[in-house]
Amino acid sequence: MIAGDISGSVAETQALSAAESALLRRSVRAYTDEPVTEEQVRRLLELTGRAPSANNLQPWRFIVVRDQELKAQLSAVSFNQKQVAAAPVVIAMFADMEDTLASLDQVVHPGLAAEQRAATMQRLQSTFGAMSPEDRGQWANAQSNIALGYLLLIARSEGLDTSPMLGFEPDKVKALLGIPAHATITALVAVGRGAEDGFVSHRHSVDRIASFL
Repeated sequence: MIAGDISGSVAETQALSAAESALLRRSVRAYTDEPVTEEQVRRLLELTGRAPSANNLQPWRFIVVRDQELKAQLSAVSFNQKQVAAAPVVIAMFADMEDTLASLDQVVHPGLAAEQRAATMQRLQSTFGAMSPEDRGQWANAQSNIALGYLLLIARSEGLDTSPMLGFEPDKVKALLGIPAHATITALVAVGRGAEDGFVSHRHSVDRIASFL
């Protein structure tokens, strides 16, 4: 059981459970200069990739930004949010359904029989090909938001703090990072070790948000 007054900066040296991570995670906007290693980021993204995905399509993509000058430029098109430049790592998460459809051979399970794999790819191409690019993009972004939740909880469980952001100019972010014009940016996420605890969360009670029938 976790005490209600535990701060977001504890348990840096041991992995937290999903429940502990959910209770402790806060949006942090000030970061120390302690580096986040490539190994840590790769582990974070590998675990994030375990998020459920309809038809196993996994339309989420990530760009990991470390370069300080690029982060400064990214901050400028993100309404100068200080955490963009301050965090050692910023992850741009986006949904790219066009790339997903173009690489269905990498999506459909390799363990299926050849005929079943071919039929599955044809079904997916037919289903999503009938949708407009905009509708496909919205569908893919909804899927990517599931993975975003995983990323935030896993980061906290691994002793890292985060700040997910939707405040940015999408076209300018795409131009800076080379993200395809058709893609939808799900979020920018600052990642690092917090130099502050962040605000204590204020959340609705279960009775406020749920009905039991």
